[in-house]
Amino acid sequence: MLMPKRVKYRKQQKGRMRGRARSGFMLAFGEYGLKAVESGLVTDRQIEAARVAINRHMKRVGKLWCRIFPDKPITKKPAEVRMGGGKGAPDHWSAIVKRGRVMFEVSGCPEAVVMEAFKLAGDKLPVSSKSLKRSDLGGLS
Repeated sequence: MLMPKRVKYRKQQKGRMRGRARSGFMLAFGEYGLKAVESGLVTDRQIEAARVAINRHMKRVGKLWCRIFPDKPITKKPAEVRMGGGKGAPDHWSAIVKRGRVMFEVSGCPEAVVMEAFKLAGDKLPVSSKSLKRSDLGGLS
């Protein structure tokens, strides 16, 4: 699974996901992209499942870029533990995805195959998403 090698602090506060993505909202590498339509937390397992779904459908033809990384620790207390006793231990890692963020990019593969792969990947993610292509952006990359 994806996770940072080192972090400054083991535990983070929840925070809020208001507004749109300030960066990573335009295609930077590939011809096609999968863009988040709503905000949410995407876990390391969900990112990996979406990546595998895209690669399997494309039969590893072309290049895939994953533009999100799970760098937020999510803590959890053990089952059947009473209230109090502090914050739980880090359980897994998540990526904060705001609406408008491009999560995956692909190039070097036919459009029909890529769009179907993005549909399969979108089903694995907790945030709703849409596919986009560079030619539709009209000069904006």
